[in-house]
Amino acid sequence: MTPVIDDEGTAVPVPGEVRRVVSLVPSLTEAVEATAPGLVVGATDWCTHPSDLAAERVRGTKNPDVERIVALAPDLVLANQEENRPPDLAALRAAGLAVYVTDIRDVDGGLTSLGRLLTACRLDEPGWLREAHQLWGAIRPSSPRRRVVVPIWRKPWMAVGSDTFTGAVLDRLGFDNVLAGSAERYPRIDPAELPPHDLVVLPDEPYLFTADDGPEAFGAPSALVSGRLLTWYGPSLVEAARELPGALGLPART
Repeated sequence: MTPVIDDEGTAVPVPGEVRRVVSLVPSLTEAVEATAPGLVVGATDWCTHPSDLAAERVRGTKNPDVERIVALAPDLVLANQEENRPPDLAALRAAGLAVYVTDIRDVDGGLTSLGRLLTACRLDEPGWLREAHQLWGAIRPSSPRRRVVVPIWRKPWMAVGSDTFTGAVLDRLGFDNVLAGSAERYPRIDPAELPPHDLVVLPDEPYLFTADDGPEAFGAPSALVSGRLLTWYGPSLVEAARELPGALGLPART
C-alpha cells in the first residue's frame, strides 16, 4: 500500500493498482467512470451519470449501506466533505476500507482536487479534465456584474448562501450571489424580502423548477438552468463552461 493524501490531509492507504471503486458522490462517480469505465462497482442511488452506469447501488449520500459497501470489497471509497457524514465514513474506515475525502468549494480548486483524486485511483489525466482546465482558464467574468438569487427548494423556500461551489461557479462567470454573506450555506428565504437582485437562477435539482413552477414567485427575470451544470464537478464542468453563459444570458462558448 502506498499512502496518498486526500483533501482533508488524511493519509489514505491505496494499493498500487486500483481495480474496484465505490463512490458516494454523484460528481465523483461520473468523473471516475468517464475516465475508466467499469472501475466504479458501487454508487449511490443519486449517481445518474453516465446514464449506462452498471454499478451496484448503495443507497444515498447521507445514508450509505455500510455493510453492502464492505461486501463489495473496494480498493477505494470516494467521498466528499459536504456530501457525506463523518460517522458513515468512520464506519467504513473501521471496517478496514480506504476512504478518500474531497473538499471542493470553487472551480480551480475543484479541478485540482479532481486531478489528485484520479491520481489516487491510479489513473492518468483524462481529456475531459484538460479541456475543463482550458475552458475555465479562458473565461473572464462578464461586465457589468449582475446580482443573482439561486433558489434550491420551495415549501419552505431555500436558496444558495455562503461558501458553496454553485456560488463560486456563478462568481467566475460574473454573477454575485446576493445571499453570499448569509451565515448559512443554504438559508431559508422569503421571496418578497430578498436583497435587490437582477436575476433569479432556477435549477432543475434538487427541486425541479419549471416555467410554471418558480418564476411567478419573484419580481425579477428568471433563468431555468440544469442543476448539474451549477452543482456538479467533473466532466460536467466542460458542459458548464460551454452552456451556462448562454443559459444565463451571456454569449455562449463554443
